[in-house]
Amino acid sequence: MTFVRSLDRLLIKIESAFLVLFLGTMIVLAFTQVVLRNLFDTGFLWGDTLVRHLVLWAGFTGAAIATSEERHISIDALTKFISPRVKSVVQILTNLFAVIVCCLLAQAALTFLSAEKEAGGSLILSVPSWIGLIVIAPGYSLMALHFVLKVIEDAMKMSGASGEAL
Repeated sequence: MTFVRSLDRLLIKIESAFLVLFLGTMIVLAFTQVVLRNLFDTGFLWGDTLVRHLVLWAGFTGAAIATSEERHISIDALTKFISPRVKSVVQILTNLFAVIVCCLLAQAALTFLSAEKEAGGSLILSVPSWIGLIVIAPGYSLMALHFVLKVIEDAMKMSGASGEAL
């Protein structure tokens, strides 16, 4: 189990670094836009578009972190009335279902990205618009990976395996 936890922690550290980068860039760029507009009656034409796309990137990165920390949306009304063992089985099944959904959404994101590439279009400064959307499939894949790690961890807890050999 220590390998699974170590992998999860490593992913969280990398995702957190990217999240800080995205949020920091958004703050600096938005602040710069406000100053340029209010003091100099100018601004970056691409600034608002970039901030909007960084929100998307930060959102998917934050969703992956929330998944790892089990802070995603869940309804636990019924689990309060079942035994801990049954609750563990339900949690494993729910996480497996979430893996399937995330994989299907990642696949749909790849289809969407392919259509966006074919459509052409420009994001900012002649950068293709699909570049700004490229985070969607990896975002869902990261969430799926975190759900898989939770399933492995919960299954090992249920079986009583310490996981030290992993």
